[in-house]
Amino acid sequence: MDPVEQRKVDTLDVMIYGDVHAMARAAANEAAAIIATAVADRGVAHAMFATGNSQLAFVEQLVERTSGVPWSATVIFHMDEYIGIGPDHPASFQRWIHQRIAERAHPQAVHFVDGLAEPDGECERYAGLLRTYPLDLCCLGIGENGHLAFNDPPVADFDDPLDVKVVELDLACRRQQVNEGHFADVGAVPDRAITVTIPALLAARRVLAIVPEARKAEPVRATLEGPRSTDCPATALRGAGNAALYLDHGSAGLLVKH
Repeated sequence: MDPVEQRKVDTLDVMIYGDVHAMARAAANEAAAIIATAVADRGVAHAMFATGNSQLAFVEQLVERTSGVPWSATVIFHMDEYIGIGPDHPASFQRWIHQRIAERAHPQAVHFVDGLAEPDGECERYAGLLRTYPLDLCCLGIGENGHLAFNDPPVADFDDPLDVKVVELDLACRRQQVNEGHFADVGAVPDRAITVTIPALLAARRVLAIVPEARKAEPVRATLEGPRSTDCPATALRGAGNAALYLDHGSAGLLVKH
């Protein structure tokens, strides 16, 4: 599935597709191949997935491939969770992963971030799991404030010594959660979360950033055309050396034309 445009920004491969469906299919093709290769090489794959509305088309494409993806040999992770929210809450990312991936694809195992656990201990536990199961694949999005996972600009660290940490969510991030329909108002959004850090996300063998929709056009422009800085945490992708950015017409709408 060929992109309508392809470019490279620093070490980041950028593919632009005509619509979200073509983008989702192409990203799912690569993700499926990565998982299958890992299983062929050593009998198991370790994959991490972002949650949220921007990932719906991609995840739908991927989980439909029950014959092409060796799910029964795949161990699944996700990248963040609100502190104080359990798996029964409608906005829980654990619930998102369970409903959209686990109960449909039936992977070998799923390791959830527990938002109801003691936060510091949960960070240590999840970091230990990531060391035990090094990631073959990390599929992430870019937030409206440029965040990766919940590494918002005020807390993002390209050289973070931690793999998982507790963070304060900035106002732009909390507003995005409301705008996506997960909470009734900003006051209802928890102000703290547990997140996998930027170095741990980018430590995967392959990182796929899947970023559709016109509402992401400004952070995409900042990611590709602005300075590499934690002011836009997603600019870390440009130096990762193992990452690809999948865009659609809407999210690429503000980029300088080549």
